[in-house]
Amino acid sequence: MASRGVSLKSKGKGKSAKGPEKRSSVDCMKKWSTWAMKKAKVITHYGFIPLIIVIGMNSEPKPQNFEH
Repeated sequence: MASRGVSLKSKGKGKSAKGPEKRSSVDCMKKWSTWAMKKAKVITHYGFIPLIIVIGMNSEPKPQNFEH
């Protein structure tokens, strides 16, 4: 059986062995903005419904559950 040349190298975010590389400010800004947008998506996803509930509970007129 012939091998297909499958590489066992990891394809992660690890540092390369070539040494430190200088990043431009554009690359840093792209990475920062991507990170910030990912965090904003998570916060929005988990925080939207609770925010609506809190706003609804603190608004006027207050809904009455029982009428006498």
